[in-house]
Amino acid sequence: MAEVFGSRSLNDKVSNNLFVCLLVLARLRRNECYTVNDVFLSWQKEGGLDKDGELKEARRELEEWKARFEKADDVKARLILEKLTEDDAKTNAQQEMNACVKNQQKIQDEFNESMRTVQDEIQKLTRYNQDLLEKLKRCQDELEAKKTESRKLKQKFKIYAQIPDTEVKFISPNKETREEGDEDSQPIRGVFTISQRAAVLLQGGQALITFEEEKVARQILKIAKCSVSCENSSLDVKPRRITMDPAVKFEVHLDVSRKELKVSNVPDVMPEERMKDRLEISFSRPSRGGGEVEKVEYDKNTGTGCVTFLQPGVTESLVLRGRYDVELDTEVKVKVGPIYEYQLRRFQTFCGCPKRTILLDDIQDMVDEEDLQDHLEIHFQKPSNSGGEIESIKYIAKPKVLQAFLCESTEEKDDSL
Repeated sequence: MAEVFGSRSLNDKVSNNLFVCLLVLARLRRNECYTVNDVFLSWQKEGGLDKDGELKEARRELEEWKARFEKADDVKARLILEKLTEDDAKTNAQQEMNACVKNQQKIQDEFNESMRTVQDEIQKLTRYNQDLLEKLKRCQDELEAKKTESRKLKQKFKIYAQIPDTEVKFISPNKETREEGDEDSQPIRGVFTISQRAAVLLQGGQALITFEEEKVARQILKIAKCSVSCENSSLDVKPRRITMDPAVKFEVHLDVSRKELKVSNVPDVMPEERMKDRLEISFSRPSRGGGEVEKVEYDKNTGTGCVTFLQPGVTESLVLRGRYDVELDTEVKVKVGPIYEYQLRRFQTFCGCPKRTILLDDIQDMVDEEDLQDHLEIHFQKPSNSGGEIESIKYIAKPKVLQAFLCESTEEKDDSL
């Protein structure tokens, strides 16, 4: 090649070399496999650089490849930049993921700690609940025991008495300050004192003795066994102190209305308002013992009502009758009664032992009941036997049982038989 290009200038050499390179690139682009010698021979054969068209084509292709190269370089730079950006994003994502993992681990640890705390609290509450249940069981048992004791006490302190109809004697009027003209409108008031007498259940072979002096009873109680002469023999008796059941005393304050009348056993045959009108009409008739009605109250569910008269006196006469004819759809007899209020006041309980009365126990029935009682009275009247004056004595033989009541002495305020 040096011989071929030897007689030419340097520019021609450069141009020829550039042409050869472009020609090689063009044919390589067309997938034609030629060596450099083949290209050179072809160049000589074709007359060198005589053809300007191929040079222009080669330059155009060179520019095109330059543009493609620059575009590829730009794509490469963009891809490198995107790769760097993605690497940064990946690094940030990795850091965020690591932070999330750490946060998740922290949250898991906190959750586990919270679960342990909650489980501990649940166990504490379970134990506390169990303790409360046991305490509740104990309280229920105690409550049941208290209820049983309360029922026994109520039964013990209950007063069962059949009180017959008795004329009440008013010993003195109760003077109250009342306004003028208002005396008839005031209720009828009464105070009843109820006192339970202490009682002792006297079994067969026992005796009760009440002495006139307390010191005699005290002296006899100090003796464990008393030997009482009974005709040709003697018998031993044991003095004992009497323990009485509690007794009660209270007052019942009763106020009976002069104007209000209770009505009951009213049949449910019409509406409530209409029934009120019928009751008012019926109780307003003086021919039947009624009077002017101030107001009427009626309860349909219970069939009871209350009639208030304007003037006192009507209620008293109707209460004594007990029945009253009311005109409904048909004439019906209804029950009438007083309306009253009562209060329990000054409730007192008494318990203890009588000071002058003693019990003689373990008495053998050696003679007749009355004779044995006389022998006991004679023995315990003698001062030599530590006795004294006897106020009362009562002996019963076996198998009799007697309820002995103790009353309060009016002089010394003590108990006597």
